[in-house]
Amino acid sequence: MSKLIAPSILSADFSKLGSEVEMLNSSEADWIHVDVMDGVFVPNISFGFPVIEKIKEYATKPLDVHLMIINPDHYFEKFKSAGADILTIHYEAETHLHRAVSAIKELGMKAGVALNPHTPAALLEDIIHDLDLVLIMSVNPGFGGQKFISNTYNKISRLKKLINDSGSKALIEVDGGVNLTNSAKLYKTGVDILVAGNSVFSSVSPKQTIKEIKSARW
Repeated sequence: MSKLIAPSILSADFSKLGSEVEMLNSSEADWIHVDVMDGVFVPNISFGFPVIEKIKEYATKPLDVHLMIINPDHYFEKFKSAGADILTIHYEAETHLHRAVSAIKELGMKAGVALNPHTPAALLEDIIHDLDLVLIMSVNPGFGGQKFISNTYNKISRLKKLINDSGSKALIEVDGGVNLTNSAKLYKTGVDILVAGNSVFSSVSPKQTIKEIKSARW
């Protein structure tokens, strides 16, 4: 099982974005998680293509772009051009999921599907073979710093069983409320990639926190 960490740049200090990205470059982070919010699908607005392009300019790690937007399929080519390596769309935002996932892959990106806390993992049964990753939201999307939803562990276990039973190679990613107190249990339950935002960027030593989360043992 993989043990990856993808710090969320949404929690960075945007007055020094370049140096924040360079800090992640020199850390044990595996990916850089980029949360794109439109103020419609979720009640917040983050940033768009110009910021992603600047992040890519500095980044030496893959950009893990998470779209919390309506009509995500309208923008796949633009996100590819801006620098996305992994592109994750929400199950709840895409009517034609198989077509959308295929389009992401045809552009040369890895394709992920995100599930809100209320959305059952079983709904991915007919598409799990086509996915590179499944992102489980462990908070209601839209804001950083929220409290982790404890039912997430049960959902991870159900998703892991679905992946194993189907023979899919999809990785499991968890986003929301991830910190040093729950990272070990999340890895143990079957998570491959942890997204950590506030816990990393509010730390006195972000690189040390990244190292400790990634090396957590249950």
